[in-house]
Amino acid sequence: MSKKIVILGAGITGLATAYRLEKDGYDVVVIEKNSEVGGAMQSVHENGFMIDYGPNSGLETTPLIGKLVDECGLRDKMIYANQEGSKRYILRDGKLHALPMTPATLLKTKLFSAKAKLRLLAEPFIGRSGEGYYQSISQFVCRRLGQEFLDYAINPFVAGVYAGNPDDLSVKSAFPKLYRLEEKYGGIFKGVIKGAKERKLNKEESKQSAKMFSFIDGMQSFPKAVAAKLKGDIITNAEIAEVTKSGSCYLIRYTKEGEEQFLEAETIISTLPAYSTCYLFKQTDPVLFNHLKTIYYPPVMVLYLVYKKENIGHPLDGFGFLIPAKEKRTFLGAIWSSAIFKNRAPEGQEAFTIFIGGARSPELFEMEKSDLIEKVLKEFQSVMRINGTPDFMADRIWKKAIPQYNIGYIEHEKYFEEFEKSHKGILLSGNYRGGIAVGDCIKNSEATYKRALSLMRD
Repeated sequence: MSKKIVILGAGITGLATAYRLEKDGYDVVVIEKNSEVGGAMQSVHENGFMIDYGPNSGLETTPLIGKLVDECGLRDKMIYANQEGSKRYILRDGKLHALPMTPATLLKTKLFSAKAKLRLLAEPFIGRSGEGYYQSISQFVCRRLGQEFLDYAINPFVAGVYAGNPDDLSVKSAFPKLYRLEEKYGGIFKGVIKGAKERKLNKEESKQSAKMFSFIDGMQSFPKAVAAKLKGDIITNAEIAEVTKSGSCYLIRYTKEGEEQFLEAETIISTLPAYSTCYLFKQTDPVLFNHLKTIYYPPVMVLYLVYKKENIGHPLDGFGFLIPAKEKRTFLGAIWSSAIFKNRAPEGQEAFTIFIGGARSPELFEMEKSDLIEKVLKEFQSVMRINGTPDFMADRIWKKAIPQYNIGYIEHEKYFEEFEKSHKGILLSGNYRGGIAVGDCIKNSEATYKRALSLMRD
């Protein structure tokens, strides 16, 4: 069976790319190893609760998101975060402090010392730094904003976004927009002010001001809605073994229901994780294998908890809280799921999602799972001033969770471009290229679609 384009992986990047290509009249087949589409977006209904084990929400940073939602008929299922719960908390000295979002709240907050606040005034006068691809986010922030701001703002923020370590992540690869503020405008504060005009022209929102969204039935509703619009085949429960060159085409070998099968394609777009993609092209390009294989994905446990509202001592007036490494806690932070989206828990109960492990403390998974959860519960309940035990609890461990854009990641990115040039007909996509957020994946699908068009027209 010959198909023009085959997309490997039915996550949001792969499905959105397939949708765009189909709209242009191309024949597209999607192959997925799981029984359902969605990739990391996994929404489960259990005991009357809706649990997102992957992304709990997205930020509407690009108009491409709303356009795709409308075209898939999902607008009436889309929900936005409760504006009353907009606070982000940081744990310091065992207490939760709201992260200041305005100059006035910065002056009043006890999250930062007077010395740290004064240090921020020097930021506009600090010059540009060296090459950001080989500079960690820690080095960048400490130089521009000071050690305390790194410890109690950026360190927990990095743990919340990447489950990562700011000492390892490349500022330019992992946070390109932040580095660009210095690179283009000469500083962070200058860039925030001047960059707002540029975003307005591009019809894009900063992550600070973009609206947070989800769907009534969870984030997996998004890829499922896109998949439902596709006319071509979506082959699920298919374990892809290898991709090899076959004349002017490529041959995909996969196993479905215990039987080995083959699919031929002129163009292949892999949106699988780097640790899966590397083995598919090992024979085709051993150098690519080495680049993909060395991309680190730390383990993360997602722990979902439900408590009676009357037992919770801390007001649920925010998004949740993050924990700096200096606080030496067992988990990275918690999302107050039912405070953000009101349909997430029945009347009289509140739901929370806790994240454990990551690049900061992968060794935690050497513990017995029951012991680890018990320790996390004790710490979480202390912070939130909760009496009693959870009414409901569920968990999932992602052994390889989020790709880390570590220092020197540019070497991987350069080789991915070289590989695509020297192996015409193969495109590499997914969240190890172009960013890990939902909005990044949608923008990445648009870029991949355009590269595919260019290939097809040559």
